[in-house]
Amino acid sequence: MDRTAEIKKVLLITLFLNAAVSAAKVIYGYLAGSVAITSDGYHSLFDGVSNVVGLIAIRMASHPPDECHPYGHRKYETVFTIFVGVLMLFTCYGILRDVYKSFAEGTAPQIGMNSFALMLATMAVNIFVAVYERRKGDLLRSEFLIADSRHTMTDIYVTLGVMVSLVFISLGYPMADPIAGMVVGLFVAKAGIGIIRESAETLIDRAQTDKQFIKKIVETVAGVSECHDIRTRGTREQVFVDLHLLVDPKLSVEEAHSIAHRVEEKIKRSAPEVIDVVVHIEPA
Repeated sequence: MDRTAEIKKVLLITLFLNAAVSAAKVIYGYLAGSVAITSDGYHSLFDGVSNVVGLIAIRMASHPPDECHPYGHRKYETVFTIFVGVLMLFTCYGILRDVYKSFAEGTAPQIGMNSFALMLATMAVNIFVAVYERRKGDLLRSEFLIADSRHTMTDIYVTLGVMVSLVFISLGYPMADPIAGMVVGLFVAKAGIGIIRESAETLIDRAQTDKQFIKKIVETVAGVSECHDIRTRGTREQVFVDLHLLVDPKLSVEEAHSIAHRVEEKIKRSAPEVIDVVVHIEPA
C-alpha cells in the first residue's frame, strides 16, 4: 500500500472512532446539563472534522508535479493543517460562549457513575487514536497526521480535567463545571495556535534539515574541498536542498559533474526525506 493510501486508511479509522466519542459526549452532556462534558464533546467533534479535512488534503497533496507546480503539491497538506488549527480556535469560541451561559444561569449538572464511566471509556479511545496517529505520522512523515495526533492528545488532558470537575460537582461544587469548560476552551486555543504557528513556518520555507548534518555528509565525498551556502526547504517528508561545492579548479566539467552527482546520491541515501539536490560548483 502506498503512502497516500496508508494515510487515508488511518484517517478513516480515526474518523469513525472520533465520531463515536464525540456523539457519546455531546448527547450525554446535554442530557446531564454539563457544560464541561458537552464542551469536551465538541472538542472531539473537531477531531472528526479534521479527519475529513485530512482526507481532502491528502487527495490534493498526492497529485504529481506538473508544469505549474514543479515542486509538487505536498504543501496542500500543510495548508489544510493550518485549517485544523483555525477550526480549533472556533471550537474555543463556542466552548467559552457555553461557559458564559452556564455562569449566567447557574444551573447544576446531573452527575452520576455513568458520567465517570463514559469519560473513562472515551479517554481510552482517545489514547488509542493519539498513539496510533502519531506512530503512523512518524512512519509516513505526514505533517497532518502528526498535527492531528497532537490535537487528539489535548482530548486526553481535557478529559482528565473534566473528570476532576465531575468529582468536585459530586462533592457539591457545581461551579466546577463551567470552570472546567473554560479550561477546556483555553487548552483547545493553545493547541490550535501551536499547530498554526508550526505549519506557517513550513509555508514560509523554514529550514527542514540541519545544515551541519548536510555539510558533514558532503565533505566525506572524494573530490569535495568545501561545502557552503546550504539551504533546505519543503516539508518534513519532502525536502529540497541546494548548496555550493568547492572543487579542484583543474578538474574537467565532466569530473566536476561526477562529484556533484555523488554528492547528490549520498545526501539522498543519508536523508531519505530529501528528494532533490541542486549543486553549484565553484573552484577551490
